[in-house]
Amino acid sequence: MTNLRQQALDSIRQANHLVFLTGAGVSTPSGVPDYRSLSGVYTKTGMAQPEYLLSHTCFLREQDLFYQFVKQLYHPQARPNSVHLKMAQLEKEKPDTWVISQNIDQLHRKAGSQQVVDFHGSLYDVYCSKCYQQVDAWTYLEDNQHAGCGGILRPNIVLYEEGLEEMAIYQSQQVLKAADVIVIAGTSFKVSPFCQLIYYKSPDSQVIVVNQDDVYLSVPYTMIQEDVVSFFKDI
Repeated sequence: MTNLRQQALDSIRQANHLVFLTGAGVSTPSGVPDYRSLSGVYTKTGMAQPEYLLSHTCFLREQDLFYQFVKQLYHPQARPNSVHLKMAQLEKEKPDTWVISQNIDQLHRKAGSQQVVDFHGSLYDVYCSKCYQQVDAWTYLEDNQHAGCGGILRPNIVLYEEGLEEMAIYQSQQVLKAADVIVIAGTSFKVSPFCQLIYYKSPDSQVIVVNQDDVYLSVPYTMIQEDVVSFFKDI
């Protein structure tokens, strides 16, 4: 075990205010595809600009196309993996542990984490875009039309061209300001404004990145280029 890896593990174990910033790489071991890899959901569309399928414009103009794509993002058979479970365990051991996640699959919460900021929303929070009544996600997967008023149902996720929830931004900022150790896990950390959250960290906090591919930050950080599952099993 390299000294750098051991130091990173020790820092996480000794942290008082621990924050995880997580991306798709934390959920792929649970069988949830990412977006941009060779097997990712965007790649499989064959479109030059697949982001359109998750845009506000697509939702308004091509509701059937939007619906068919979004249904592919649901993986009800997926279960929290060892990384989700380890983060939940650390929250029990260290009450000031938080997760700020780009993922919309709710696996952190299913693992038992309670201090979670769903930065991009959740697939399992579904509402009617006409009357705003909340609807069960399983009802949505059967039909995107609200039986109550005839409006179009949608999950409460942040689409391209839409603004983020102000509370998610505020809560993330406050959590990061208080952190003494920040772990960026399973993400290339390129999606804005999620990647800009790092600028709200305390000047004294330590940043650790655990990812198979290089991640480049403008703040000092320790890079652990490794699969997240293999790293987290040693915490």
